[in-house]
Formats: sequence, C-alpha cells, structure tokens
Amino acid sequence: MPQASGYAAQSAKAPLAPFSFERREPREHDVNIDIKFCGICHSDVHQARDEWGGSIFPMVPGHEIAGIVTSVGSGVTKFKVGDKVGVGCFVDSCRQCAECVKGEDNYCLVGMNATYNGREKDGTPTYGGYSDHIVVDENYVLSIPDNLPLDAAAPLLCAGITLYSPLKHWNAGPGKKVGIVGLGGLGHMGVKLSHALGAQTIVLSQSMKKAEDAKRLGADEFYAMSDPETAKKLAGTFDLIISTVGVAMDFGPYLAMLKKDGAMVLVGAPEDNSTLNSFSLIVGRKTLGGSMIGSIKETQEMLDFCGEKNIVSDIEITPIDKVNEAYERMLKSDVRYRFVIDLSTLKA
Repeated sequence: MPQASGYAAQSAKAPLAPFSFERREPREHDVNIDIKFCGICHSDVHQARDEWGGSIFPMVPGHEIAGIVTSVGSGVTKFKVGDKVGVGCFVDSCRQCAECVKGEDNYCLVGMNATYNGREKDGTPTYGGYSDHIVVDENYVLSIPDNLPLDAAAPLLCAGITLYSPLKHWNAGPGKKVGIVGLGGLGHMGVKLSHALGAQTIVLSQSMKKAEDAKRLGADEFYAMSDPETAKKLAGTFDLIISTVGVAMDFGPYLAMLKKDGAMVLVGAPEDNSTLNSFSLIVGRKTLGGSMIGSIKETQEMLDFCGEKNIVSDIEITPIDKVNEAYERMLKSDVRYRFVIDLSTLKA
C-alpha cells in the first residue's frame, strides 16, 4: 500500500499534528494526484472537533484539493499525467439510486462517500487533502481550467460550488435581486458568482466594516443588519437570499425582505437551532430551503464558468505547520477570505 503523509486530528480535543497513513493501491479507473494546495473550510473545524457528532479518528481533513495528476489507471480516459485537477467534498457515491442516475450524486440516497471523515465502499476510512497525495476514481475528479492558479482555485471545490449551486437552482441572473448573508469564505464567493451571473448583488452583514471589500468583490450594495432601518428599507425586495453564516439566527427579518415567492436558502450549518415564525413563510408564499454543495457535473460546470470569467477565491497561503493557528484565526474571521495550505511545506 502506498504510504502517505499529512496532518491529522487524533481526537476531538487534539490539535492537528503530523500523521503517516496508507492510501489504497490505484485501481483501473483511479487517478493518483500530487496535492499542491488544499483550502481550509469551516466544516474542517466542525468535523475535526466532532462538533457535528460522528467524527472518525484519526482524521485527515481537507476537501478543497488542487493538484497535478502523477499517474492513471489502465482504464482512465478522462485524465492524463500532468493535468491540473481538483477533488471536492466527495469521492464516490452509489451510482445507482435515482439521484445518482439523474446526475445529482451529491444527494445520493445511499449516501455519498465523503473525501474525509467518511468511508470507502469497503468500509475503510477516507483521508482528505491535508496530505501529500490522494487516489480518486476518475469519475469524481474535476478538471481545473488552465488559466486558474491552483492555490486560488482550490476553494472553488467547496466554497465555490456551495454558492454556485443554489444561485443556479434558484435562477440568479439579470433582473434578479440576490442577497448574500455574511462575507466570509463562502459569502465572498457568493458575491463574485452572483455578480458574474448578472444578478443585482447585495451583502447583508452585521456591521459595515467589510463594505469596501464587498464592493471590490462585485457587490452593488452593502447593508448592516444591526441597523434596524435595513429590514424596513429592503422589505419585499429580494428574489433570493443565501445565508452563508454558521450561527443560529432569527429568520424573520430576512424572510420579510423577500418578494412574494422569494426564497431564502441556507448553506451555512450552525450548531444551534435558529428561530422561525411560520407566518414569515405563509405571508407571501415564501420558501425557506437548503442546498448542499453540488454534483460532480455541476462542479465541473462551475469550474468552467470560473475559468471563463477568471473567478478564483481571495486567499491567504499558510504552511501546514500553522494549520492550528489558521483554525483559530478563521473562527475569529481573521482571514480575507480563505486559508489555503501550501502542501510543499509538508515536505519540510
């Protein structure tokens, strides 16, 4: 079995530390990838600290993976050695259920096989991108456009698709007014993508401190929800509001800002429950929904769109031995806007 090196959490209370483990032997349809960069997602923290429950230890996090193909199995037709590729949040699915058959494998009815903190079909644990290489079936590997740098493209594999999917599903585009709640790792991608799709894009934050940044990223307007006049001014104006924040909230003020038949979509996953008054939905036939990443097909569509529009994440590169510091800084919103691990530092 090929040996791999990475950083892992040995338990929910343990900091991430160097870890050696085995990858599977590449099979006929597998692609072997030299990982160059891996983004740090907020869900990495949640899972490494077992805040959602059910974590599998030792855990090598990371599902925003960008690298170079170093070898391919004899049956691989989609990739060749030297290709720029990515791996997102899952590395397999049942491929047979109704959702997989219609191309929405992220909603696999059996359960998709997560890139880390999951299990292969044979039951062995999956290990993620905080490591030197990974072996993945070609059907779950993505092609990264040549014009996108690997470091800044890595977060597209989660943050990018997490926002692209609901924007497309709820038809964001010219003539539509879209609100993005929160301007962090997810939110800043929502602004860029919504703007590129042609929608009027407005950021809803708690304070005005990121207003200039939001305009630079493509926002048309910026409002602080801490100002009681904001909800009044924007009442009944949005077609779509996407909440990217990972904290519990009162949905009422946001739902009041939707038009009739408007939708509020949640992509952030708080630990605590939010509050909802049913009349906030009943009046105006409004929808409160959720969205989970995107399918492999849609993720490739998103990457191609980003290549066409030259869209990448705003990033801060960190060496892997500073990953625990990066976690703490991220929890304090002290990053603009996504940490990305340079895996060449693992060798050091």
